[in-house]
Amino acid sequence: MEVIADLHIHSKYARATSKNLSIEALEKYARIKGVNLLGTGDFQHVLRRKEIDEKLTEDENGILRTVNGFPFLWQTEISLMYSQDEKRRAVHVVVFAPNGEVATQIKEFLESKGRIDYDGRPIFGMTAVEFVESLKKIDDKIEIIPAHCMTPWFGLYGSKSGFDSLKECFQDQTDKIYAIESGMSADPAMLWRFEEVASGKINIVSFSDAHSFWPWRIGREATVFEIPELTSENIIKAIRTGEGIKATIETPPEYGKYHWDGHRICGFSCGPEKTKELGGICPVCKKPLIIGVDYRVEEIAKYEQGFKPKNLKPFHKLLPLHEVISLAKNIGMQSKGCWEIYNSLIKEYKNEFNILLKVPKEKLIKSFDEKLVDLILQNREGKIKVKPGFDGIYGTALLGESQGNLSKFI
Repeated sequence: MEVIADLHIHSKYARATSKNLSIEALEKYARIKGVNLLGTGDFQHVLRRKEIDEKLTEDENGILRTVNGFPFLWQTEISLMYSQDEKRRAVHVVVFAPNGEVATQIKEFLESKGRIDYDGRPIFGMTAVEFVESLKKIDDKIEIIPAHCMTPWFGLYGSKSGFDSLKECFQDQTDKIYAIESGMSADPAMLWRFEEVASGKINIVSFSDAHSFWPWRIGREATVFEIPELTSENIIKAIRTGEGIKATIETPPEYGKYHWDGHRICGFSCGPEKTKELGGICPVCKKPLIIGVDYRVEEIAKYEQGFKPKNLKPFHKLLPLHEVISLAKNIGMQSKGCWEIYNSLIKEYKNEFNILLKVPKEKLIKSFDEKLVDLILQNREGKIKVKPGFDGIYGTALLGESQGNLSKFI
């Protein structure tokens, strides 16, 4: 069976998330998006756990289901912040539990290390090594994945996190890490250039890290699994071996909030070559630039751009459908007009991923204007250019003549 999964989700109890981020809303918009498995988000938080226990029922395979049968996997994200080799280290990890009993044991362990009531993504001062070792003592079926691995502040390879490899971060626990999450500002083609990915020792997964339930957030990045049956064991096995991973769904990396270097407050951004020209210093405020993913990849990569390892999995590079409609019609992504077009497309073709990936041109053109259909097809082929995001600002999709000239943004 094919399962499109978004397994990095937050609840309303995490900071900077929608206060309407309920299980019901997640189910509703996951179905509209075309996602058919979600992470629970924040399972160790007492109020989220109460919500999970009241609204979801666990089956014999460790999968939680709503009253309508929609499936969830036990999942949370943890922030580790500590010092190693006299450097600041900050790594976010996504954690999957195989069932509720193990999720409870993880909660109890985290409570023994600090507070878990103030944030759905709590912060702990333990090292990545200690964290992995401790959780694996609880149950080897617990899965731990470095989240949004390239982002500057909290990604494993990020410019501010300070690690150049999994080995440097996880040391003698490295063999317990089986996958990394690409994150919005990177895609698999960028990560293939890293030695530990190219070697086949590590797999790539992609999930949204959604802080709201809207369809331009949920499922914007996802992993397509092909497994015999939906069980927590089969999902974790696929992540560990790569054999059940069919593909990933990615936004264009330029769309992410940390692709290029820059300063949000100064309104300045640039690509790696310009950064080198500037000596890494912002021409506006004269302080060091926040180094983004594009630059950081070049620092770590062993292989040249375009390198493809033997074990690669295909990936789809897609902007959310709201973004495409907004671009085609020159209207706000959250405007009434955009929603009307979006809803009419969903009514006609069932879900967003079906529209983005499968519905042929001849069917689309019967119901919708040529400009919108053309952009949907360009998006399917990864041909819509994006002005790169930087220092916490999303990238901007471009239309017409501006697509051909990114240099003016440098």
